[in-house]
Amino acid sequence: MKKLIILFALLATPVYADSISKINQKQWIHGSADCSSNQDPAIDIFEYSKSTYILRQNKCLNYEAPFIYVLFGSDTVFIQDTGATAEAELFPLYETIQKLISERSEDKPGNEQTMLVTHSHSHGDHTAADQQFLGKAKVTLIEPDAESVQQYFGFSHWPEGKATIDLGGRELSVIPIPGHQDESIAIYDPETQWLLTGDTFYPGRLYIKDWDTYKSSIQRLVDFSKTQNISAVLGTHIEMMKVANKDYPIGTTYQPEEAGLALSLNELKLLNNALREVGSKPKEKIMSKFIISPIGAMQRYVGGFLGWVKRKIK
Repeated sequence: MKKLIILFALLATPVYADSISKINQKQWIHGSADCSSNQDPAIDIFEYSKSTYILRQNKCLNYEAPFIYVLFGSDTVFIQDTGATAEAELFPLYETIQKLISERSEDKPGNEQTMLVTHSHSHGDHTAADQQFLGKAKVTLIEPDAESVQQYFGFSHWPEGKATIDLGGRELSVIPIPGHQDESIAIYDPETQWLLTGDTFYPGRLYIKDWDTYKSSIQRLVDFSKTQNISAVLGTHIEMMKVANKDYPIGTTYQPEEAGLALSLNELKLLNNALREVGSKPKEKIMSKFIISPIGAMQRYVGGFLGWVKRKIK
């Protein structure tokens, strides 16, 4: 009987063992040598499953080309990040997600879903299109600052502990991972077994604002993985080339030989080990699929000043 129960459980659970392969086979729109002639859509839509989508912004629209994650539950649509362009006429993010909801509603009539808009962190290339969602019916948008994030998810001892988001038949885990930014969070989705890590870990330059806090956050993710299956680790940019140890220069709008988006749990562990080896003194380290890049005092000052300006003019 016990064997039968296990068998039925396995049959009822989606198999995502090949997540990394499936995602990395996707040929993303990756800009143009001459962006004035680029005809690609503003948003590249990848349907991983009927309930899971990855969107990417066109590099000719913004060189950051951030990724946005859209996960459907039976009641709520989870949206992580809103991209690098505010104008709906250039970057119709809200409209695109509404179309995805409408298409899904055709298969499930009578199910009016709400949207929950969250952010991996507060940088402008992940929050620019927030205005498209503000004031819209059935939309909850969490402001991308540490206080709002902690209050909404109920964190009382940040960055310890974790929170949950119930989308209706799909419950996500929220894990604090400050270090890149104070309010950075990771999301774990048991349905796909994905770990979404924002700009904290992705195939590119890992800018570290607070070295010790960042090290603790990566260790926290590794510890979390000991109790959960992780099929893929997914960040919000691609900056590395297919060739190991090489990245595209900042500002690149054409990446024909870019690396795959999905990283593995083993690569997260490699990062953790590398941080331990570097020790307490921040130091750049080039790895095969990512680059550890501590932010200097001047960079932190400029970033803090620009953040202050942004809050004042908001």
